[in-house]
Amino acid sequence: MRQPDIEIYLKDADQDGITAWLNEAVGPCGEWRQHGQTFKCLAGGIPVTFLPKAVGKWHSLLLESDASPWEDDLGCARAAFAALGVEVRCSIGGWSEEQGEEDADRWIKVNAEGEQEFIWRTD
Repeated sequence: MRQPDIEIYLKDADQDGITAWLNEAVGPCGEWRQHGQTFKCLAGGIPVTFLPKAVGKWHSLLLESDASPWEDDLGCARAAFAALGVEVRCSIGGWSEEQGEEDADRWIKVNAEGEQEFIWRTD
């Protein structure tokens, strides 16, 4: 089932590299506009939010649409790793508060060693 939006976390990726990847993978990326700590642009008509160092060295990238090229976060994480060569993390799927706190900490990392589920406590 297609997710309503896509969010991934990239380790040490630079904004220029992310912009180049978005240009190829999603569509032309407009100019980034800074809003406080976040940066926003439209890539292929999709609103994108980039938050540098959202969690330590990890940058958050949010595509605010269900019309991205990927059905879910993991598909996007795989594509980002292939294009950028940096470790990418994403949630294991949709999550709601009814599922409990433990499930909120279940993530998948995509890196040179493959894909692995792990517990990531971000608080």
